[in-house]
Amino acid sequence: MNMLHSREDLSNTRALCEERISKIKCRILICAGTGCLAGGSGSIYEKMCDLCGNDPDAQIVFGEEVAHDGIDIQKSGCHGFCEMGPLVRIEPYNYLYIKVRPEDCEEIYNTTVKGGKPVERLLYKMNGVTYPAQEDIPFYAGQMRLVLKNCGHIGAEHIEESLAFDGYKALEKALFEMTPEEVIDVIYDSNLRGRGGGGFQTGYKWKQVARQEEKMRYVVCNGDEGDPGAFMDRSVMEGDPHKMIEGMLIAAYAVGASEGYIYVRAEYPLAVSRLKIAIAQAEEAGLIGENILGSDFSFRLHINKGAGAFVCGEGSALTASIEGERGMPRTKPPRTVEQGLFGKPTVLNNVETYANVPMIILKGADWYHSIGTEKSPGTKAFAVTGSINNTGLIEVPMGTTLREIIYDIGGGIKGGKDFKAVQIGGPSGGCLISADLDVPLDFDSLKAKGAMIGSGGLVIMDEDTCMVEVARFFMNFTQNESCGKCVPCREGTMRMLEILEDIVAGRGTMQQLDLLEELGHAITDTALCGLGKSAALPVLSTLKVFRDEYEEHVLEGKCRTGTCKALSKYNIDPAKCKGCSKCARNCPVEAISGQLKSPYTIDQSKCIKCGACMENCPFAAISVM
Repeated sequence: MNMLHSREDLSNTRALCEERISKIKCRILICAGTGCLAGGSGSIYEKMCDLCGNDPDAQIVFGEEVAHDGIDIQKSGCHGFCEMGPLVRIEPYNYLYIKVRPEDCEEIYNTTVKGGKPVERLLYKMNGVTYPAQEDIPFYAGQMRLVLKNCGHIGAEHIEESLAFDGYKALEKALFEMTPEEVIDVIYDSNLRGRGGGGFQTGYKWKQVARQEEKMRYVVCNGDEGDPGAFMDRSVMEGDPHKMIEGMLIAAYAVGASEGYIYVRAEYPLAVSRLKIAIAQAEEAGLIGENILGSDFSFRLHINKGAGAFVCGEGSALTASIEGERGMPRTKPPRTVEQGLFGKPTVLNNVETYANVPMIILKGADWYHSIGTEKSPGTKAFAVTGSINNTGLIEVPMGTTLREIIYDIGGGIKGGKDFKAVQIGGPSGGCLISADLDVPLDFDSLKAKGAMIGSGGLVIMDEDTCMVEVARFFMNFTQNESCGKCVPCREGTMRMLEILEDIVAGRGTMQQLDLLEELGHAITDTALCGLGKSAALPVLSTLKVFRDEYEEHVLEGKCRTGTCKALSKYNIDPAKCKGCSKCARNCPVEAISGQLKSPYTIDQSKCIKCGACMENCPFAAISVM
């Protein structure tokens, strides 16, 4: 793309990009997010390019006639419906094909690309209803995709695709129609709250940086998404990186920063690659660099890859990591807005927060307030995983209930089982139960429940989930990720983990339950950073609502779900056992004995709970209790 020297250049280039899109007769968008690529979508892309006569490595020339009979093939970002991947969307019909394989490509080409008709067997079906159009599928129909609007709908590796769908239009408005103070006022009035954790008011943070006497300022994006099961930020960086970059540029203009950093996990190689491509394209176009679009505003943007430390999601630990120091939090004050990166005032927001900014600048604070709740306006992206039929990435208005997400969008619990709990907010969050299904998901409502939105991970659990083991799992994660700087987090989480391991191993006592609760409150009150202060939340919340399960483990030596192997007992039903001896022959410790054609028995003192007997029994005569 040629260098854009003025607002007029940008407008003319955007018009050319829109014109090219309008001339396309058939547009094939193949999901090339991390999940679908792992499922083989790269081969699907190459096969479709071959069938359509497109060169997969060719550069797109915008403003010229579309070649190859008007067929356009793009590698898009994540469509969100991960349970059904690999996914292929065909426009203008809006067909969404699910679980596509390379061998399906020829039929898609002949039937849809050339014939305009759907391949029925590849369409999503639910309760006897077939959904040809993506937007009509219940998973999508219940959402409001604003931040994720372009993910799955544009090519992820071409800035021209972004420009054709309003990319950098908000930056243009900010630079030429608004003062920096007016930009900050709009974000402040919108009450955009940070989407990475505690929900701090974004506009107030920007105001604090802008009023600092120090004129050297930085804008930093936290892309260090470390919660188990969370991939919201990753999908934005992979599928629509320019939206996030545009938000950072607007923030930099507003607070007077000339340099910025994106801190992203090294475990996100595709996101790093797409960000590098996007930054290089924006620099080539003159949207990043000196005197952007002929204005007085200049900005440089860098990528810094983190080493996967969960604690680096905390602001001061993140900035220390960028500086080349060990990622450890520091005491506050001073806060990041006063002394952040390299000791200078710093705006630090996460990916989703920055991706909201362009929409707010274009449509205004009142429009933003029309979505969500009064104190938590806008939408929120959630990664929905666990025991739910439709796993994936969703975006809904703030205030949407768990019931709507699980049963309307998510399609209910797998296998028709009962819902038991959801872990929200990752290792730093808490559990909500069936009584909370109608609680609105917003910052303040969840805080009142002892939970938090966090970055937006939702791990759904059914009736067969052991909540004690869930607490142990998250405490193990948090303890491993503790930086060790403060005693409450370093030593307290270790003691809590030891107690939980005793309980799941059948060694727990009632005194330990009281100690577990006492430790949890002590760590919450005294830890240095946000990670430590929230480390005990999964334990405290499960202790509060599932104390009967803890007591059952301690007093009865029983795990009702059979998850805790040390508390499980394998039993042979003599009425079902045919005496085939297959269980005994497969037992690695010779714990099963008996005679052929007579019921066998298990010596519980020898049994190691491996489950080999149950797996090999042809008569379903063995159960675990």
